[in-house]
Amino acid sequence: MHYLRVSIFSAIAVLILSSAFANDADNSLSGNITDKSSKAALPGATIYLPDLHVGASADAQGHYSIKNLPKGRYLVEVHYIGYAAFTQSTLISGDTKLDISLSETLIEKNEVVITGVNLATTLKETPTPVSIVRRDYLDANISTNIIDAIAKLPGVSQLTTGPAISKPFIRGLGYNRVVVVSNDVRQEGQQWGDEHGIEIDDYNVSKVEVLKGPASLVYGSDAIAGVVNIVPPGPVPEGHIKGNVAANYLSNNGQIAYHADIAGNHNGFNWSLYGTQKWAHDYQNKYDGYVYGSGFNNTNFGAAIGLNKSWGSSTLSFTSFNQHLGIVEGERNAAGQFLKPINNNGTEDEAVATNSDFKSYSLGLPRQQINHQKIVWDNNIYLNNGGRLGLTLGYQLNRRQEFEDVLAPDEAGLYLKLNTFNYALKYYLPEMKGWQTTVGVNGMQQHNDISSSKEFLIPGYDLFDAGVFAVTSKTFNKLTLSGGLRFDNRSMNVKGLSLDADGKPVTTGGDTKFTAFDKNFSNISGSVGISYAASDMVTLKLNAARGFRAPNISELAANGVHEGTIKYEYGNNDLKPEVSTQGDAGIDFSSEHVSFAASVFYNHITNFIFSRKLFNAAGSDSIPAVDNDEGYSAFKYQQTTANLYGGEFTVDIHPHPIDWLHFENTVSYVRGVIPNGTDSTKYLPNIPAGRWLSELKGRFKKVGGVMQNAYISVGMDMTFAQNDVFSAYQTETATPGYTLFNAGLGTDFVNKNNKVLFSLHLAANNITDVAYQNHLSRLKYGPENDVTGRFGVFNMGRNYSVKVTIPIDFK
Repeated sequence: MHYLRVSIFSAIAVLILSSAFANDADNSLSGNITDKSSKAALPGATIYLPDLHVGASADAQGHYSIKNLPKGRYLVEVHYIGYAAFTQSTLISGDTKLDISLSETLIEKNEVVITGVNLATTLKETPTPVSIVRRDYLDANISTNIIDAIAKLPGVSQLTTGPAISKPFIRGLGYNRVVVVSNDVRQEGQQWGDEHGIEIDDYNVSKVEVLKGPASLVYGSDAIAGVVNIVPPGPVPEGHIKGNVAANYLSNNGQIAYHADIAGNHNGFNWSLYGTQKWAHDYQNKYDGYVYGSGFNNTNFGAAIGLNKSWGSSTLSFTSFNQHLGIVEGERNAAGQFLKPINNNGTEDEAVATNSDFKSYSLGLPRQQINHQKIVWDNNIYLNNGGRLGLTLGYQLNRRQEFEDVLAPDEAGLYLKLNTFNYALKYYLPEMKGWQTTVGVNGMQQHNDISSSKEFLIPGYDLFDAGVFAVTSKTFNKLTLSGGLRFDNRSMNVKGLSLDADGKPVTTGGDTKFTAFDKNFSNISGSVGISYAASDMVTLKLNAARGFRAPNISELAANGVHEGTIKYEYGNNDLKPEVSTQGDAGIDFSSEHVSFAASVFYNHITNFIFSRKLFNAAGSDSIPAVDNDEGYSAFKYQQTTANLYGGEFTVDIHPHPIDWLHFENTVSYVRGVIPNGTDSTKYLPNIPAGRWLSELKGRFKKVGGVMQNAYISVGMDMTFAQNDVFSAYQTETATPGYTLFNAGLGTDFVNKNNKVLFSLHLAANNITDVAYQNHLSRLKYGPENDVTGRFGVFNMGRNYSVKVTIPIDFK
């Protein structure tokens, strides 16, 4: 069946390509990019057409030209450091001229959104709340992975299991409720598990868009919390070969990272290559010292080839993410020292972890290995009637292995193999009286294989997902209306498994580990929203959406130990799908010196799925061991009705006349409650605490003769106490608040022709070395330190960063 579907979609692609080459009219876009006040040319300004995936750079005279374009109306965006971004919908027909004047500003405006919409649009015209960061933001902030890098965005949090494993939470919801997209394909790994991160290279990113709420209809079911769209770099301008070399060092865990990328474009044929390596030993904080098992290393690489012509574009990309990381168990002796497993003359034993263990870049046991390969074929074909066809096919291979046996250190205990085939076919209808409409079908087929495992956490299964959708939008003078509908169906065939007395699979007899069953889930999603430009400075937004999520395999059928999260988990195959109904309201204000945005939401979820601790035989609140002799607490999934509400508020001030000074404050808050719950079951688990981020930053275009685009910043990260917890059965404990102070500075070094030679970024996080535990840290629930009486492991202490990037440009 799998190969039949592949063949069908491949045949569709061939038919589309063979029928579309008639659209070969010679259309182009050219003009000059200048300063609005002085009329001076702005060499190096970038112009990009997001829907066409093509762009150009202005030359020394400010002139640009993009050839071989399809006829039609497309959004054009222009960026230049220190200037407000320019966006305009432009009709391209024949030799089209567009001269662009940019205005200086230090407040970001006119960002372009591609996530969850049928065609690229401006942030101002999008009724759903979206946050956007670009590459320069990622370079200026310390992070150990891509989710860590965006966790300061309003309404975004991260659930962590050490520095290498971060999962996105949006407005209090995470796991399979957040869809992560990269290369136009939803990322599919083991995202149901706390101990499994996002397998995307944080250097192979041009920008990240975060859509909040269940308004996404184009990416399928599950996105009831929102979408994180990680956008890789697009093709470089015609006639150029460009690249970057970067190096980064973090002091706390000795993290060393190297990255290089190169890309070219000749007559519409474009290509790219990249590679990244990272090494980190154990991190430290002032309460735990070095934390044994928290080191990791990555080796990632990828390549792409593509063709952009007047008939459209076709791109084939490949990425490979490979990570080895330790597993923090938090076991200590009576003296409070971390313990490591050892082979003592053929017998399993323990010993005290030494300083050389902590600072070694080689990983001990237990550890895990993650490998994720993804190939994507993305096509956009422009038809003679003004419409467009999009076809995206993807194939992902995810491998996760856990190693914990000191007597056989190279033999995996848990070994999960997940293969996913993704497909999406979209038809962008010709514009009809201002309406822009897209209809499509997309989904995935998965096969999870556990036959190579010696230990078992989830069963093998086959899954097929299919959905049809329609989304549309129209701007009426100052008001933009958008919305759509979607129907999804998901079928699952879960494989049974029986084990003999030695824990090995058997076909007859034995004890049942997993029971075979079939499940089928279907539902309707929808959204409708308006964005109203009340004035040039004020935009009002309102959106209502309904989302759907089927239970994942862990929630339905888990029966085993989560090594990295120190718990034994039971699934529940009686679970029903979650249905989310959410309303959002927001206001954006932007002037020359002040901008602010406020957004509030209310989310009602029926059949909300969560896990809680089970009673033990004596009826007390926790279980020292269940079906194992290692002291893991037992959890089981259950359902309830849930209400989540809160919002985000951001204000950005550039006081006159010191416009170079930037003072930004962001407050995020979410509250999750269970209606009619008792005192100990009143609140939902895993709800992040309220947070206040404040940053004072100075930006300077020129500093002396060799430095440009410099900045210096100091910031405060205040996380409030989280006392509203699901405390029943000791499922969750309260977390005290904490305040971190951060700082950074950076600049571009240029030659006499103002060409950037290299960029330098220096940063410091947690300057006062506060010992803290984030409420969403899974390491918070580690064993007690008998010496201090503190439970679990604390987050990373003071950390300094040095990052250097060197651009490469051959014309």
